[in-house]
Amino acid sequence: MRVFMMMTATPLGILRLMGSPEKGLTGLLFQEEACPYDVEEREIPLLQVAQNWLFSYFSGEKPKEKLPLAPEGTAFQKEIWSYLLSIPYGTYRTYGDIAKWVEERTKRKMSAQAVGQALKKNPIPIFIPCHRVLGKHGKLTGYAGGLDRKVKLLEIEHISYIK
Repeated sequence: MRVFMMMTATPLGILRLMGSPEKGLTGLLFQEEACPYDVEEREIPLLQVAQNWLFSYFSGEKPKEKLPLAPEGTAFQKEIWSYLLSIPYGTYRTYGDIAKWVEERTKRKMSAQAVGQALKKNPIPIFIPCHRVLGKHGKLTGYAGGLDRKVKLLEIEHISYIK
């Protein structure tokens, strides 16, 4: 599978969008992150739609475009990332909420820390909204892209948090 990459300027800095016409959007990297695989720099239609989605998002609108997402990860990670897609724009869940959801679904014990590890590995942040996950009682907690970026994303969606 050939993976294409395109860079776009945003309020969070330069973002690199990656994807394949066959599979969908496979990654979003912040400027300082190393690319984990070989890519060809080219603006394909999928990445242009993803860029438009980001432009809508950063202008404060809830994006309407539906994008095919193709994150690579373990079955557990994909389960968590799928749950993140169900968190409505402008709202949040806690790590504990997600752990409880997994426990109810699978009947196996789950820790908030395990959920956090899955979020840390999210290859398509913003599109798979791991920024909508906060600590207990809405406390601001870690974000792979850095807390400053998480704060900006929460503010765009008018999500209140506790520092």
